[in-house]
Amino acid sequence: MTEGIATQERLPITPTVITWARSRAGYSADDAAKYFPRIADWESGAATPTYRQLEMMADKFQLPVAAFFFPSPPDIQLTQQSFRTLPDHYFELIPRTVRSFVRKGQAMQLNLAELNDQRNPAETLITTDLPIRSSTSVENIALKVRAYLGISLAEQYKWATVEDALEGWRDAFARAGVFVFKDAFHAEGYFGFCLYDKDFPIIYVNNSSTKTRQLFTLFHELAHLLFHTSGIDVVDDSYIGHLAERERRVEIMCNQFAAAFLVPDEAFSEALTGRGTTRDTAALLADRFKVSREVIYRKLLNRELISEKEYEDAAASWAKQATPKERGGNYYYNQIAYLGARYIDLALTRYNQHRFDSTQLAAYLNIKPKNVEAFEFVYAGLK
Repeated sequence: MTEGIATQERLPITPTVITWARSRAGYSADDAAKYFPRIADWESGAATPTYRQLEMMADKFQLPVAAFFFPSPPDIQLTQQSFRTLPDHYFELIPRTVRSFVRKGQAMQLNLAELNDQRNPAETLITTDLPIRSSTSVENIALKVRAYLGISLAEQYKWATVEDALEGWRDAFARAGVFVFKDAFHAEGYFGFCLYDKDFPIIYVNNSSTKTRQLFTLFHELAHLLFHTSGIDVVDDSYIGHLAERERRVEIMCNQFAAAFLVPDEAFSEALTGRGTTRDTAALLADRFKVSREVIYRKLLNRELISEKEYEDAAASWAKQATPKERGGNYYYNQIAYLGARYIDLALTRYNQHRFDSTQLAAYLNIKPKNVEAFEFVYAGLK
């Protein structure tokens, strides 16, 4: 296809959005023209870019493709400004791939706002109803959150697998106004992040990490949202020591909250009664609470029931046993799992109401326009 024919496709792009994207990224019109010779025509409305050219601009200007489909320049913070509890120098060390997912997360917030007419579809919003302070005990926070989500510990026990638990909590979060998205980060040591917004807070989970780690990340990030901050879940948290007092307290509590929620102290004591503090016990209780063996061992360590060396040796051994998630799989199944049924149903409903065309539907679903029909067919087969 020649460029002349391609530009006749007339994608529904607002010229001022392209100008905003270029300026936001710090490019003059002349500088941008070195990469995109026809950008002046795109900004004037004399022509429109092809979808492939949009993808290239999104990469160069560090924006999600979906941002270009908005009718006016969207209100997107610079990504670094979203993470107030991260030191500036640490943010620069985050891999480019992970930062691209943060930008995608920002686009998903905009998508949710557009698809829901600027109002969260949940009847209640947990981040509004349960504001917390760093002076509150994590145990009390965990009790309030569990009551709000409406899932008892007994129901948690009934989930047959960690996968069932993930989907159960994901659905509960959505009912409480927090959408959870997934993707394969392929970045070692980065488990997920959240982006706070008063109307559309979201969580992104690294699907490349183990299922038990994904569960921990869900609640680590939920705690961040309850503190009204964005956050990131990483294996190397040495940066915490460089934070100001309040931010340091928040980060520590987010880790503590995840463990306190998933494995409440009273229930843990009861489950531990009559059992030895061994690795076999850790495996048994991990299966009961649907968490990792390391989480169980950490609680044993905190109670001084095992030594620091035993904990470190066991954690190292279990890390070696972990099987990395393989890349690949069915493209459509992956996208469906990443987006979640609630979000997909919402996008398809608005599309069938003729709110937008298939090209914009593709942008909402993070797929190429040519794949929309096949995506719908596969998704319908899973319903």
